[in-house]
Parts: sequence; structure tokens; C-alpha cells
Amino acid sequence: MLYLKDIDVTGKKALIRVDYNVPLDGTRVTDDTRIRESLPTLRHILEKGGAAVICCHLGQPKGEVKPEFGLAPVAAHLAGLLGVSVPLAGDCIGAEVRAKVEALRPGEVLMLENLRFHKAETSKDAAERMAFARELVAGLDLYVSDAFGVSHRPNASVTEAPLAAPKACAGFLMEKEWQYLNGALSSPRRPFIAVSGGSKVSSKLGILKNLLGKVDHLIIGGAMANTFRLAQGIDMGDSLVERDLVEEAKTILNTAADMRTHIHLPVDFVLAKSFKDGAAEVGSHTGPVPAGLMALDIGPKSVLAFADIMKGAGTIVWNGPMGAFENPAFAGGSIGVAKAIVDSGALSIVGGGDTDAVVHAAHLGEKFSFISTGGGSFLEFLEGKQLPGFKALEDAAAR
Repeated sequence: MLYLKDIDVTGKKALIRVDYNVPLDGTRVTDDTRIRESLPTLRHILEKGGAAVICCHLGQPKGEVKPEFGLAPVAAHLAGLLGVSVPLAGDCIGAEVRAKVEALRPGEVLMLENLRFHKAETSKDAAERMAFARELVAGLDLYVSDAFGVSHRPNASVTEAPLAAPKACAGFLMEKEWQYLNGALSSPRRPFIAVSGGSKVSSKLGILKNLLGKVDHLIIGGAMANTFRLAQGIDMGDSLVERDLVEEAKTILNTAADMRTHIHLPVDFVLAKSFKDGAAEVGSHTGPVPAGLMALDIGPKSVLAFADIMKGAGTIVWNGPMGAFENPAFAGGSIGVAKAIVDSGALSIVGGGDTDAVVHAAHLGEKFSFISTGGGSFLEFLEGKQLPGFKALEDAAAR
């Protein structure tokens, strides 16, 4: 795989695939984290005498031109951050776009309109995607991948564009994601601990199975812990459980012991009747959950137990909140775990939108070693899958 830092971009025109699928309030960007993460790559290209052509998607227009998914607000916001003009092309391919690309001078920026206004971007037909990719890179010297958040998607701008361009490389953001995630999983500092939460075991089965034998400790929280507690014969009352996965949970618990991975489940729960309750009915409950009540967060005893396990850890990877953190009444467990990870002094890696939200709600964003910009990409990486975006860069480098 080639990296941007190793390529002379002077006088070159680069197509940069970024992930600017950001939330908007009308014409205002409400969270520009993803945009800010791309700035080092863009500034490097511009400061080294290159020109930047930016491509990305917004929302799910499904191959149709829909004004509400237009990128004008994003281009305006980026211009404010970069301090340079960021004109928006009327499309992402075609004669008009090629003319604008040809007119670009070193230090200038052009943003292309939403890639997903074209069905070919997300087509299941590889030939159709490649034809679209060739149009995307027309007149350009270099393709730069800096959109980890979509690197698990077989989209034309992710998997075909690197092969259609004269040269392709990973930008600074992609390089950082690769170094942290690949390094953490292939040669972690030990003890290596994974913290997995969220609502469903079904969405994390691949991750849990892949981590067995690789991590020294696997901490499970969130509603998915309810299914594991039920697998141990503990009644969980009206809590969210996946009864059809109880046997799978039993298998994971048994396999973990054989593979020398210690699984840790909550020892107490915060109980209430509903997710919408303004306060817990029981702040720390051990044993079976009474009928009519739900486990909506891990309790304080669990936070202390998990914190004790984390002391002296070398690497901690965290995905998934410990409870229904969207409601402040049930956010204590997630925030407590976030603080425990930071206090452990371990190399700490966080991924997933909900987990990212917890970290920032706890005002601990700068305390973690690395916060991944990918949701689905991060999960698939933890499952041990080869991400199409990385494979395309490796194939392009091998040409």
C-alpha cells in the first residue's frame, strides 16, 4: 500500500475520496468531526503544490438527484475550515467537470457533487462501477483514499477508482486507521482487552468469535450482556434479550475458556420499567431481574469490577455502550467505563458512532489514544474481514 506522505504531489491533481456524510440542520453542518479529520490530507496536498478534487456522498439519494442531499452546505463549511474557496461542481462526472478539473491550478480546490446521485456508484455490477470510476478520475494524476468510514463498501469511488487512476495511495486518515487498528489486532501490547457493548449479540457475533483467543479479556456490557446472563440461567425479567441466540452465547462462553480468553459479564444492573423513565427504580441490582423491570445499564459494582480488570492493560479496544446511554438516567455505566479505560493508561482505541458519542459526552475525547472514524468499517475490521477499500489500495500498489 502506498501512502500520501511518500508521494510527490507537486503539480499533481488529486482526487480525494473523503467521508463527509455529516449531519445537517437545513444548510448548517451540525457535526464537522469527519470534515476536520480530513484537513491534514487536504492541507498537505495544497501546501505541497497540488490541486485537490474532493469527492464524497451525503445521505441515501439512491441514484437520483435530490436537492436535500446536495453538497453546497458541506462545501461552504469546508471553505471556512480550509480558508480557501471550495467551489462545488454541478455533477461529479461529465464534460463540465472535466473542464473544471483541467482549469485547476496548484493550491486550488474543487468539490464534486454527491457521488450517489449516480446509481453506478453503488451498483452491484463491477463493470458498471469501473466505467463510472474511469469517468471520476479522468484528467487526474492521483487518487487518495481518506474515507475509512466507507472502506467496507464496494462502491465505485472506493474500490474501482484506485485501480482506474494512474496512481493511488492512502491519505493521512486512512494511514492512521490502518496503523492503529491493524497494529492493535496483529501485535497488541498485552494484556489485550476488548470491551463490547450495544443492544444485540446478533450484530456482534462475528466480532466476539474473531476476538476469542486473540484478547486476554473480553468485557461484555449493554443489552447484549442480558442474553449472556440468560444463557447462564439468570432470569432477566422484561430486559431486551435475544432468546434465539442463547445457545450461541453458551457456545461462546464455553469456547472462550478453551481459547484462554476470560469473559467478564456485569455483576449488577440498573433497573427501570422503560427506556423512557426519568430515573432508575433500582440503582444496583444483582441476581435475577424481577418481572416488569428491565436492565438498562450496568451498575456501579460492574463499573468497579471492569475498572479493576483494566488496570495495567496494554491495549483496550472498545465498541458499544454499556447501556441505554441516550437517556442520562442510564448513561452512568458507559461513562464510568470510558473513565476506567482512560485511567488504565493503556493504548485505547474506540470505534462506532454510539461509542464515540459516549466518549464525547464524557468530555474524554482527547484522552483516548485513537477514535476511529468508521462505524461499519470498524466493526468489520474487528471481525477480521479484509476491507474492500484497503484491498483496492493494495491491488493498485501491486500494479
